[in-house]
Amino acid sequence: MQLVGTWGQLLFPKPWKEFRLWYDEHKSNGKKPFLDGMVTNGWYKKLGERIWTPWFIKFIHSRGYFNIYTNFQNERALSVSHRDAGVNYGKTAGPDSQLLNRSSIGSDFLKLQPLSSLKWYDYCFSEVVPGRAVRNLNELGTVLPSVQREGTIVLVSLFDAEEMFIRNLLCHFEKLNTRNHIFIGPASELLYDLSRRGHPVIDADMLSKTSYSNSVKEAMGNAYVVEKCLELGYSTWVLSSNALLVDEGLLHDRIRSGYDFYIGESSGVLVVRSSSVTQKVWSNDVVDSIVSSATKNKGLDFVHVVKEVVELKGKMIKTVEMMSIGENTNTNTLFGDGKPVVYWSREVDSSIIRTKLEELNFWLVDDDLSCKAVVCHSSLR
Repeated sequence: MQLVGTWGQLLFPKPWKEFRLWYDEHKSNGKKPFLDGMVTNGWYKKLGERIWTPWFIKFIHSRGYFNIYTNFQNERALSVSHRDAGVNYGKTAGPDSQLLNRSSIGSDFLKLQPLSSLKWYDYCFSEVVPGRAVRNLNELGTVLPSVQREGTIVLVSLFDAEEMFIRNLLCHFEKLNTRNHIFIGPASELLYDLSRRGHPVIDADMLSKTSYSNSVKEAMGNAYVVEKCLELGYSTWVLSSNALLVDEGLLHDRIRSGYDFYIGESSGVLVVRSSSVTQKVWSNDVVDSIVSSATKNKGLDFVHVVKEVVELKGKMIKTVEMMSIGENTNTNTLFGDGKPVVYWSREVDSSIIRTKLEELNFWLVDDDLSCKAVVCHSSLR
């Protein structure tokens, strides 16, 4: 579980050293361990540097680490707080649990379960499932049902992605309560770190097992995922790495008309609704056509390739307006713009895009690229 305390904590040398180095660096730079939505903010404002728990919780949140809790019978424990009167308690409250003793230790006391069999939870006590990394089509069919919500999958491309924008996107997902996302991209430290933190991922290198360029691997991987989603009866929202979903409800509203395919012009957004029409259109030959077109037209992204192939089959695609930002964008004119997705050109310097997102209040990460806030939704508790 991620909600870690500092009482009764058994800290091994490596993570403790990592924390101390992180703490020293942040402290020397004048940073504070504030994490909106957490009770530790109030503790720090009241007690300041007299307690280090807010720092440790901020560190765990930043790194995406978890804490192992014991679960002995009758709520017994390996360590006990007697909660005597003092800094933390106005009057003595007595032990918070009972120590294990010989009579309460069973024969299986030292039998440790594998981490994969344990329940994992985040700060909101919502269950997370680390290690979901798809490497072939069979695994894809197994993982997608655990990802979908209300028959929809959000597929996010990590091709040509900058980590800070992906981390920021995750904070928006948390804010919007969008939990039906899955990432696809080449094997990388970022891809497998997302998997470790509980986000399902697809290793496009393993999925295609070809020497194609990344643009072709992206088209092929996305095409396979959409095809599998349609087989399972799911709609798919495809987002490129230079797009940011800021209002899921608005996007739902935009795709309520009778079309089966929607694109965001130049934004790398594609919506494929599950229907008998799309299942018929998106057959094996469409996947082959997408790969062939991507191979011939290396400058085209996946969405434009799909548009080209689907229109050749005589099907209409509805364009959905998105919000474009760039170097010369006046963000003051964009507030209340009513567009569900923000996107930008990869040609624009990333620092400029970050500044524009900050001006729009769409930049939700701190300097560690972790969310500035923990957002819990009542439906998840």
